[in-house]
Amino acid sequence: MRKLLAGVICATVLLAACGGGGSSDIAPGGSSSSGGSGSGGSGSGGSGSGSGSATTNNVVNAIVDDGPAALAANGQGAVNIMYVSVTICAPGSTTTCQTINHIQVDTGSQGLRIISSALNSTMLNALHPVSLGGTAGLAECTLFVDGYVWGPLYSADVHFGGADTATSGESAPNIPVQVIETSPYPVPSDCDAAGMSTPENTVTTFGANGIIGVGLFNYDCDTYCDTTEGVSNGNGYYSCTNSGCSATLVPVASQVVNPVHVVAENNGAFDNNGVIIELPTVGANGAATVSGSLVIGIGTQSNNGLASGATVLTTDANGFVTTNVTSLGQNDTTSYFDSGSNGLYFEDSGIAGCTESYAQGFFCPASTTSLSANVTGHNNQVVTIDFSIAPADMLFNANPSFTAFSNLGGSAGSQGVGTFAWGLPFYYGHNIYTAMENVDAGGTIGPYFAF
Repeated sequence: MRKLLAGVICATVLLAACGGGGSSDIAPGGSSSSGGSGSGGSGSGGSGSGSGSATTNNVVNAIVDDGPAALAANGQGAVNIMYVSVTICAPGSTTTCQTINHIQVDTGSQGLRIISSALNSTMLNALHPVSLGGTAGLAECTLFVDGYVWGPLYSADVHFGGADTATSGESAPNIPVQVIETSPYPVPSDCDAAGMSTPENTVTTFGANGIIGVGLFNYDCDTYCDTTEGVSNGNGYYSCTNSGCSATLVPVASQVVNPVHVVAENNGAFDNNGVIIELPTVGANGAATVSGSLVIGIGTQSNNGLASGATVLTTDANGFVTTNVTSLGQNDTTSYFDSGSNGLYFEDSGIAGCTESYAQGFFCPASTTSLSANVTGHNNQVVTIDFSIAPADMLFNANPSFTAFSNLGGSAGSQGVGTFAWGLPFYYGHNIYTAMENVDAGGTIGPYFAF
């Protein structure tokens, strides 16, 4: 879930505050991600606990660092953004392929979206446009809390995990992928009809070479956009020709799909019911970089079982649980666990916001503040989480090259009171399970979060 701001701290940085899907939520019909904050530099960080070796088929190596090369070239960096590499191929090919690094992992959205500049010309020319028949192509306007991305849909074979090649790891064959660019179709005027968003159609505005949404749901819009139950206004999909684009309903089969939902059989198992994110603990001062794992499947192989002591929090139909911060006494009923948010985002008038331009949107208390919250699932399971919020300006200035912080938080912004986003800072030191809708994942039917 993303909300990007720009500022300066030794170098230009990308700052994230809170997240929300296309409709400020994480249910189908929206997408989420976050940019990061920090600047330049790299270094060695902790290594993830992992669930297998670098070539285990259902394990994707992940890293939290300062982002893709295009950011550094522009004097930018990222913070609390978890990246993986993804290989895409022309449908049916194992040779016309390209591996793209620094794809952000987002458990708050569905589908693979890639910035066009990250693709070489051979790959772009080999992809097949998705259409609804005739000469019209299909494009999508994906709205975030802070901005939007626009671009056409292409069919591609997607591979991730193992050795990150077309012949290893998990494969999602012939799926619609959004290529983020403003050509060949200009952005429609009603893509951001409210005029509240900014375009994030480049690596430097997006903070990544792309995003892989591996959230709770199968499709990014599902029946909300389909041709039998959907509505034609504001669904995000457009039928485009050289003369322009118009909003359209889209069969589910043509929509951007969560790649995990359609992964092929892997070593006799179908790992199509969810993911686990495994990241090591990060200390109070942060870390330069952090290595971890994105594990595909829950309870489908020997390395992805649901831990016996894990707390399972089922969600409502929109993917939400309830958070009650003890000191606030309010129920944040639109709460979620989201690897695509780079902070812990909620509303607390007792914590000062940062005044520095490079840290606006984040909290800057006078000193690190300790808090506690009870999180309740739709199944009435309750877990108590103790967490802390450090002054963001102190974190950024003390170690400008650091990219991972476990105590970074900020205002929920436009989502306001009632929202709590448990972003990537909470993932450090936990194994977080995101189980998908309507499937058995380790003995419980999703959607749910567990840790």
